[in-house]
Amino acid sequence: MTEPGPSQRIDARIDELGDWRGEVLARLRGVILAADPEITEDWKWRGVPVWYRGGMICSGETYKAAVKMTFAKGAALDDPAGLFNASLDGNQRRAIDFHEGDTVDEVALTALIREAIVLNLSGKPARSRG
Repeated sequence: MTEPGPSQRIDARIDELGDWRGEVLARLRGVILAADPEITEDWKWRGVPVWYRGGMICSGETYKAAVKMTFAKGAALDDPAGLFNASLDGNQRRAIDFHEGDTVDEVALTALIREAIVLNLSGKPARSRG
């Protein structure tokens, strides 16, 4: 029997959650994949969806009270819409915690994803913006 691939594992996670977290993860995944046709999916750390293009863009972790979208080089990204609301103290990562009932600003999120891709493809090291 063949092991399921990353995309199938992410599909299964969304289905098994069966609540608002699955809906949010599915919506975030849609925004991520729509941002660039060359984004690839992976499955890491015993069950975390991760998206790549020129390096890691972000991960999508699910917790009891939140879906956490962590950007690998988030500290180096401009965030004019103020989406980042978690993991703000680190030198590299930044995250967005989505809670039940939160809206997703798809336009701002797409811009953030595309900025992360540009940074990855530039080959420049991530530098914190402060």
